[in-house]
Amino acid sequence: MHGLLMSAPAVVGLIVFVGVPFGYAVVLSFYNVRLGSPLEPTFFGLEQYRRLFTDPDLSGPFLRALLNNLTFAVVVVPVQTALALGLAILLNRKLKAIGLFRSLFFMPVVFPMALVAVIWRLILARSDQGMLNSALDAVSFGNWGAFDWLGDGATAMASLIVLSIWQGVGFQMVILLAGLQQIPGELYEAAALDRASRWQQFRHVTLPGIHGTLVFVAMLTSVLSFRVFDQVYVLVRGGGLDEDATRTVMYQAVTTAFDQNNIGQASAITVVFFLIVVVLTLIQRRVVRPGNED
Repeated sequence: MHGLLMSAPAVVGLIVFVGVPFGYAVVLSFYNVRLGSPLEPTFFGLEQYRRLFTDPDLSGPFLRALLNNLTFAVVVVPVQTALALGLAILLNRKLKAIGLFRSLFFMPVVFPMALVAVIWRLILARSDQGMLNSALDAVSFGNWGAFDWLGDGATAMASLIVLSIWQGVGFQMVILLAGLQQIPGELYEAAALDRASRWQQFRHVTLPGIHGTLVFVAMLTSVLSFRVFDQVYVLVRGGGLDEDATRTVMYQAVTTAFDQNNIGQASAITVVFFLIVVVLTLIQRRVVRPGNED
């Protein structure tokens, strides 16, 4: 009874802010709803879903956005988790001013993603005034020139990935740091007495000790990587980011709803994407936790 009472606020919030909007999106996906149109919504049935997979004007951008999302997640999840683990191990030490270093690595998480996108737009600007181009030009003694990191299709997604990892790695680092601090020090002392190397201690003491935390961080990073939107929108609209190379499903849904005024089609996109993310999350959970825990 006490458990139900304590979980009630979270459950109510989940229903009100997630369940109800998603249910409303499912309903809207069966209608032809135009934003700002004086006409009444008309029932479309499964027409929005059929168009999403058969109409080349809709299926092409949607499938490209889905592929971009998968590419982003496949790179970000392992790289960001590994970097977060490395930083957590590095900062899990009793050193002077360690709190300052922890704060510096966590600071990008506090910044709004829109601000982070603006900062990286200045770094990756195409002109000679771009910080990265200026640094490479100085290193190459004036032989580098101006490269369009955001506008070039070959580097646009990589730029977006670097930006996102820089902003988000501190959050996962804090979670893993908390997990590392829960490992009893006696285990490392026993391993040292057995003359275990640093690698052996990491493999047989650290990793088993934070296994559950790593699973949580990997799944959380996966969910966050699939809902990437802010940095794409800001950089496409104001930073010259290549739209086709970095278009995500959330970006596709928002532009369909508010640029094309097609609320019904945008709702169908979000419903299909939600089901895809649920399936991928269940598969990931099965892979990282192959056995059922008692």
